[in-house]
Amino acid sequence: MQTEATSTELTDTTANSGVPSAANGKSAALLSAFFGLDNKLFQVSNLICNGAAGKDGMPVIFSTEIDHRTMQAGDFKVSTASGKTGTMHCVSLLPATDAGELRTVLLIGEFGNADGDPPARVEIVGNLNSIDGTLNFKGTQVEVTPLAPGPTLVMAERVSDREVDKGLGFARTKGSACPSKGVAQQIRVVWAGGVTLPKGDEPGDAERQRYKVTVGGPNGKKREVIPVALANLGDGDNNHVLCLDTADQALSVSFPDGIFKDPNGDLNPATAITVAR
Repeated sequence: MQTEATSTELTDTTANSGVPSAANGKSAALLSAFFGLDNKLFQVSNLICNGAAGKDGMPVIFSTEIDHRTMQAGDFKVSTASGKTGTMHCVSLLPATDAGELRTVLLIGEFGNADGDPPARVEIVGNLNSIDGTLNFKGTQVEVTPLAPGPTLVMAERVSDREVDKGLGFARTKGSACPSKGVAQQIRVVWAGGVTLPKGDEPGDAERQRYKVTVGGPNGKKREVIPVALANLGDGDNNHVLCLDTADQALSVSFPDGIFKDPNGDLNPATAITVAR
């Protein structure tokens, strides 16, 4: 059941319209490529694109949301440690398709083997633009995180009222929301790959209390707060939203080791990230 969020097109069909790689103080960049599964994608991945089950899965995270209309499978090149080029099957924004989440692209194909010739680098070789059309990611690249390490926090940002849901996901990829009262701001955190508890459950109140957010008040004094709620759950993606009851500027987010696992069963290390401004 392929949607607009998925592409099996193995050539770049987006015209080069002169969009730069840097503009307005921002630069196009790849933040992470995470070798999540080696020949182990689950049967449910066939809902993303036919034939995906049993292949490699690698989430790639962009510095901004992307324009899905400019995304083709042929925009991506995966190189192994020996220099061989991996075989792309499809790419998809699923399951991270809520408003503000269109920066994680799942690469599906055969990209090498963890024990022999693992994937080493991902490069954007086609014209793939940011959601606002101001940046072109062509030419950007990033080293691949190997299979064994667990997931880390890759970015954090304040949720904006201007974010728009493009309607690209299924009902099952719609995450939960923060409470309507008692929340002064929301901070989205993006993990390198999808995360759950060790038995596959979604995070609960105990995990909410493990998130620590450093905030700075008007007087410049820093303090650590705990989210009053944890949102964007139940959708199977790599995003959580931290619901805060303070409007003080969020500066950084940290999370302890050994709590979440990725689809391969690897536990997260202790991780921290600065909140983007």
